[in-house]
Amino acid sequence: MAGTNGDIFSVGKKIEKLTISGEESTKNEDDSENGKKLVPRLWGFETKELYKIAVNFYKEKEGKAVHLSYEDKLKLVAFTQQVTHGKCTAENAPPLGVLDVIGKDRRLAWQNLGDISKEQAMEGFIVLLDKLCPLFRTVVEAQKRDIEEKLRLKKEEEAKKLEEERRLQELNEQKKKEEEARLKEEIQRRQIQDALNQQTYYQFKMYAEQQYPGNPEQQGVLIRQLQEQHYHQYMQQLRQNQLLIEDQTPEMTTATIENTEKEEEKETSETAQLNEEDSDDLQDYPPIAPPEMWTRGGVEEFKNTIRREDSDAVIKVGHGETVTVRVPTHEDGSYLFWEFATDNYDIGFGVFFEWSKPETNQVSVHISESEDEDEEDDDYETRDDLESGIANGSIPSDYKPSPPPTSMVVPTFRRDSQDEIYAGSHRYPGQGVYLLKFDNSYSLWRSKTLYYRVYYTQSGYVQN
Repeated sequence: MAGTNGDIFSVGKKIEKLTISGEESTKNEDDSENGKKLVPRLWGFETKELYKIAVNFYKEKEGKAVHLSYEDKLKLVAFTQQVTHGKCTAENAPPLGVLDVIGKDRRLAWQNLGDISKEQAMEGFIVLLDKLCPLFRTVVEAQKRDIEEKLRLKKEEEAKKLEEERRLQELNEQKKKEEEARLKEEIQRRQIQDALNQQTYYQFKMYAEQQYPGNPEQQGVLIRQLQEQHYHQYMQQLRQNQLLIEDQTPEMTTATIENTEKEEEKETSETAQLNEEDSDDLQDYPPIAPPEMWTRGGVEEFKNTIRREDSDAVIKVGHGETVTVRVPTHEDGSYLFWEFATDNYDIGFGVFFEWSKPETNQVSVHISESEDEDEEDDDYETRDDLESGIANGSIPSDYKPSPPPTSMVVPTFRRDSQDEIYAGSHRYPGQGVYLLKFDNSYSLWRSKTLYYRVYYTQSGYVQN
């Protein structure tokens, strides 16, 4: 039998190349039990996964890069049999021929493994192969690096995909915001253009009728051109005003602050002196009670009534003009009532009380250009409570008495009197003259048609 060892080794070598199967080794448990559950240096793999790598390596490299002794091969084959079939028994062991010496040696090596588990058999195969062939660890580590690189690339790909999705989402959100801003801007543009077109339509229509009499189509084209041109001029002027405001508000230097403080001190002293003079003028007058104000519908009916009852109460307020209706207090009255409306457009309105003894009970109307009102009403939204000066804004050289002081009853604001009737009442604070101001000084284009009515009563109730 000893003389046939070479032939047996050759046969066993060919068989093991095809399939790793055979009998056990008697020394298998030394390596597995002393190996501390195996894979002490080949981290990153489970036992089953690493076992597959080891078996594939043995199949590919045995006889080429790996040259093992017959006894070592028996041990390796015994481990694979234990992994595949479990403990060697008469039931799971294949039958052997009389002359099958290699089969008997493998059967004996398999039986020597005893009751070790499949996990332990895998570990024994890995540890023995690592001990017999140092190249195996190098291959495993290379595969580990390859797997780690694939995992890294996979993570990078996933991260890149997430980043692309995030960027796409941000881009979509940005596009959505830009679209919303564009739509908002378009709506604002249309609203501004519609408002401007409504304000200028009749003027442009009259101009177009003069340019193309009897040709409605050409008139419509010209009106649209004028409206578009007016809109662009308006927006250009608006942008210029915004730039002008930004240019006029730079950061103040130290010198500018010092000059400003000096000017403020000077203005404060002058204002204090004026306030003392005003308080001396008004100390004998009672305080002004707040007015009652309301609005109501029926604009067209109201305007028709005014036309029928008193045509003098229909006034055309030119662009840039301010109409002041002077209404003296009446000895038979205790309250002043007013009502007014306009055609198509709004108008500024305010009420003031002039502390002077009326020379007549007649209501009078005074019209002044905006330049005449500058000193008296430069900024009616921020004006003081008291006004001084006479109606025409000029003082004759022979006028000796100082102008009577004037108290504000209703501040001047623009009212949408084309949509509603604006009405109000005020209890007489004493003898004097009410000044009802209808302000169209802010309008550079349009005149306004005003319909108004004023009357006095003994009580605070509206006349029927």
